[in-house]
Amino acid sequence: MSHRVRWLALAVTTVTLGHCAASAQSAGNAPAAETITLHAQGGDYAEFFHNPNMRAFYELSVAMLREPSVDVAAYEQRSYEIFRALAVSLGWQPEGMVDHLKNIPRELVGIVKDDPKVLDSFESFLVALRGPP
Repeated sequence: MSHRVRWLALAVTTVTLGHCAASAQSAGNAPAAETITLHAQGGDYAEFFHNPNMRAFYELSVAMLREPSVDVAAYEQRSYEIFRALAVSLGWQPEGMVDHLKNIPRELVGIVKDDPKVLDSFESFLVALRGPP
């Protein structure tokens, strides 16, 4: 597995863990005493990856990253708009989501440059984000 894919999977895990901790703290509950083990590759992130905003991120990526000359700054900013909408749809803090995912657009630019087939399907795109099952 490439360094990029591992990094993206770790970013998703970090967002998931951060949300869990924030939810527990905001509810006034102490963190649970049990240990939770998450596997970055193959974890169940249905709430995250099946969200319509992730489809919008894929569609944006297809539209912008297949261009002969990619405007990386514009792609990054439009991605952040989608990340904010994703956060709101999940009841999370928009800027916190952007902070956690801020490097993903530029990482995807490199991934797609190395392997344009990543954009051939939504499923291939998700594998690039989370790693193989």
